[in-house]
Amino acid sequence: MPDAHKPIVIGMLGCGVVGSGTIRTLEENAAGIERQLGRRLVVKKVCVRNPDKPRAVSLAPGVLTTDASEILDDPEVDVVAELIGGTEPAGDYILRALRNGKHVVTANKELIAKGGHHLLVEAAERKLDFYFEGSVAGGIPIIRAMKVSLAGNRVQELMGIVNGTTNYILTQMAQNGMDFEVALREAQAEGYAEADPTDDVDAFDPAYKLSILASIAFQSRVPLEQVYHEGIRGITDRDIAFAREMGYVIKLVAIGKEREDGLELRVHPAMLPLSHPLAAVNDVFNAVWVRGNAVGEVMFFGRGAGAMPTGSSVAADLIEVARAMIHGGAGRVSCTCFAERPILPIEDVETHYYVRTETDDRPGVLASIARVFGDHNVSLESMLQKHAQDEVAEIVWITHRTREGNMRQALAEVAALPAVRRVANWIRVEEANR
Repeated sequence: MPDAHKPIVIGMLGCGVVGSGTIRTLEENAAGIERQLGRRLVVKKVCVRNPDKPRAVSLAPGVLTTDASEILDDPEVDVVAELIGGTEPAGDYILRALRNGKHVVTANKELIAKGGHHLLVEAAERKLDFYFEGSVAGGIPIIRAMKVSLAGNRVQELMGIVNGTTNYILTQMAQNGMDFEVALREAQAEGYAEADPTDDVDAFDPAYKLSILASIAFQSRVPLEQVYHEGIRGITDRDIAFAREMGYVIKLVAIGKEREDGLELRVHPAMLPLSHPLAAVNDVFNAVWVRGNAVGEVMFFGRGAGAMPTGSSVAADLIEVARAMIHGGAGRVSCTCFAERPILPIEDVETHYYVRTETDDRPGVLASIARVFGDHNVSLESMLQKHAQDEVAEIVWITHRTREGNMRQALAEVAALPAVRRVANWIRVEEANR
């Protein structure tokens, strides 16, 4: 058992946005944390690439280093917080820390999605703690809730808005009439989007997060490459306007469902009815809705990114590791991916669809399009036609629940009809039929 008065020593890799937020959280709440634990948490070393770079926190002389080995190989360091992001060298650093007997905390969603299982197994075999609450949804305690609070449930479905950048962009488009490019530039000016926004707007980021959440929720390995993802670049002001007129809002959603034949995992823009629990989640906020067989429906809401929200999650993990060290319970939480359930292809998804077409404005066009849909077992629920301009009619269709493979085949044939100028867009519609 460790010395009852010895502080818990932390080594931190990275001191950017999340690292700075973690240090601030630990410093501002130091007295309360010490009362909880009966021990102090001390950040001994922080490894950075450029020690002269201005930072949001002040560190004592000698704390900064450019040599990761001063943390990874220091026998005094109890816990390593990896906050540099990316897969390498982060993965090598974490593995080295574990093999040197150190507990690990990370907020690295990409690494956990791509190699988390291997690292969790390594930690479990060495009876070490490995926590990653900060990797999904910033300050929202969703991972611990799924692993601990909902552990007695069979999770049947989850749906979340887990990317604040795209949610901010779509909110600006819907509420302030901006087009995508203008809203993106504003998100970048506000610091919500990177100079290269690919990870966010092309939905790589929420795919990482869905992979992590689904592996916990459905207790199954989730290969990242099998998580379907589609970004928001194709959403236009016309789609936003039609959604509003029909009582919907467009959100980038991450969806996981348990089906008898496998798991349905997908990230894409979707039209949500205003009555849907996620419809009112705006700006940079995140939310995750979960349905379990025992608890029913629960929803977790909060800030999904940023220095202090994510720093709060990392600090909570550090406190949990310290608590386990003090009371001799380290290594209790291991990988819960026991199953190898198949991930269903996107063509096997069944949902409703919005389709916006531009056609010649003449008799018989509607009937020809409806005939193609019928030939592919796509049943139409409603249709909305706007006044023609320059002999072009804009027609919007909403389908009944339909298999996506059928929908794709029908749209390819519709697009080839002589009277159809183009299929301007199509978006999945998630009804609130809970």
